[in-house]
Amino acid sequence: MAISIEFADDAELHARIKVVGVGGSGGNALNTMIQNGLEGVEFIAANTDAQALDRSLAPVKIQLGPELTRGLGAAFRP
Repeated sequence: MAISIEFADDAELHARIKVVGVGGSGGNALNTMIQNGLEGVEFIAANTDAQALDRSLAPVKIQLGPELTRGLGAAFRP
């Protein structure tokens, strides 16, 4: 019985790492990682606070609950 082994191309073996910072603390952690030059990952900031998202250095930003919070923070009320 013959055994056939196929190897994947190198491009298929690379992991895609996404770092998601949620809320004020998560956003601060993202900004610190970006300012310190962490490379090889995609940064995503998510927050209810529109002003905090504007200050985020992350290239991808997601505003959570824009109708519910009207761009304001959730004030520790999930």
